[in-house]
Amino acid sequence: MKPLLNAAAFVALFSSCVSAPKAQSLFNGKDLSGWHADVPAKDKKPELRDSFIIRDGKLVSLGSPGGHLITDASYSNYRLEVQYRFAAAPGNCGVLVHASKPRALYGMFPQSIECQMKHENAGDFWCIEENIEVPNMEKRRPRSKDQKFGGGPKDARHIFNLTDGSEKPVGEWNTMLIECKEDSIKIWVNGDLVNEGFHCTVRQGQIALQAEGSEVEFRKVELTPL
Repeated sequence: MKPLLNAAAFVALFSSCVSAPKAQSLFNGKDLSGWHADVPAKDKKPELRDSFIIRDGKLVSLGSPGGHLITDASYSNYRLEVQYRFAAAPGNCGVLVHASKPRALYGMFPQSIECQMKHENAGDFWCIEENIEVPNMEKRRPRSKDQKFGGGPKDARHIFNLTDGSEKPVGEWNTMLIECKEDSIKIWVNGDLVNEGFHCTVRQGQIALQAEGSEVEFRKVELTPL
């Protein structure tokens, strides 16, 4: 009869048999399989150029017409690594997590939480018909006397990040890491923790990239389940 494994040996054996979650790229470098675009202006003018393309193996948001590139699948409890750059000039863009109803705000933005990529503002939160809380809400989320914290068109929707100087100069690649776990969202930019929210009103949904006036290149959009 073979001797039983001791505790340490059992843990080692068990760990070797359980594979760690594998990262998956959300684009294949060839086409936009797994994504669909929602560009309101193309409803009436379908001949307008596409806002999102694959170029030289990179996913590119051309910035206009304005709209969103949205994953077909929904996700929860994950880390999302996005490597991006404004190749020519500083501009605006964002990653939307927990996206659901399209065009929920201003006939353009899907219901979601936006992780801002705007140059020198990367890591801000924008609440879009959803909400999230952060420490020091009164300081970091400006509002007028009659405004409430929320995601509606008249609400205080903008939450400033925690740091300055985390982004690289225009033309260089930035890495944004977004962790969505239960009702919390954390954002790192180039290794700096730039925002952290909790009590999010949504825990799952699609992921969207914006076309918001500026050309942005993405060389990595990779998701790892938690």
